[in-house]
Amino acid sequence: MRLLDRYILRQFIATFIMLVTGLPLLFIIADITDNIDRYMDRGVTMKNLGLAYVYQFPLFVVYAFPIAALVATVFTVGGMTRHQEITAAKAGGVSFYRLFMPIGFMAVVLSVAALGLGEVVPVTLRKRAVLVGESEAQSTGPRSNFVFQTEREGILSARRLEPRVGEMTDVVLEKNASTRGAGVHLLARRAVWRDRGGWRLEDVWRRELRADRTETAVHHDTLRIPGLVETPTELLADPRKPEEMRYAEMTRFIGAIERSGGDARPLRVERAQKLAIPMAVMVIVFFGAPLVTSSARGGAAYGVGVSLGVTIVYMLLFRVGKALGSSGALDPLVAAWGPNGLLLIAAIVLMARVRT
Repeated sequence: MRLLDRYILRQFIATFIMLVTGLPLLFIIADITDNIDRYMDRGVTMKNLGLAYVYQFPLFVVYAFPIAALVATVFTVGGMTRHQEITAAKAGGVSFYRLFMPIGFMAVVLSVAALGLGEVVPVTLRKRAVLVGESEAQSTGPRSNFVFQTEREGILSARRLEPRVGEMTDVVLEKNASTRGAGVHLLARRAVWRDRGGWRLEDVWRRELRADRTETAVHHDTLRIPGLVETPTELLADPRKPEEMRYAEMTRFIGAIERSGGDARPLRVERAQKLAIPMAVMVIVFFGAPLVTSSARGGAAYGVGVSLGVTIVYMLLFRVGKALGSSGALDPLVAAWGPNGLLLIAAIVLMARVRT
């Protein structure tokens, strides 16, 4: 059986690698065709443009994962069906489910790999945005006279925020009294952000307001607030795009929006899809294997047609789910995971009908 497993894995992995490296090149050509005028208007050099696509390549690889996995499954199982290899294996007492085990194992591995790559993509997309001039308007513009509900330290207000240099002026931080401690009112002339130390307030008056109506006021030249974890970018009116935020960053931003009374449903769908889409790699493989073995018609063209048709419908379901979840017609989790659930049910039905 180990020899047969290696044979199946070799066929699957060879096809998958060819597609997962080739499809992103097609995506790059399509993107250049659509956006070359915009890049030229911004004065993006060829060197920066080439490096930008290097940073965007992981995103295109993530896009290619479901397609490549399905095509690899269809070609592997379909080829074995056409060449009567599956029939021979069954005659030797090996069931289809046992033949599918190496592919199923690889599907799980690829889903985990897609999850990990999905956490790398936001970092590379931020670097790409800088190279093509898309980050200036998003993350460096100032914000004036704003109020922000922080995650841990109450309500923050400031006269001006300069995210490019990580500074705020005329900062007020108010935290209501609770059973754990007195209320706190901080008034600082200036606040400076450091990546390692967080926010450092300068020329600060700190007032503590106790339940017995007594209060104390103390002046500090500098004061660090460990609980003020929001970065300058997170305090902006226009945050990063969802694809430029990692899962944990998006979770924090959703919390900030909801604490401020905003509608976070679109972001909740986006966050759920960060897990659902990588898992689609596994689901789509489990669906494709019994589908292609149930018919011996056609050859490579048939396999490609089945793969593209299923992938297109699957991606459309994700888009429809995103729209329904963002509008409130569906719960965000149902909207994000619904396509996986539907295809998984279909996969189970097809698997049950396979002649073993």
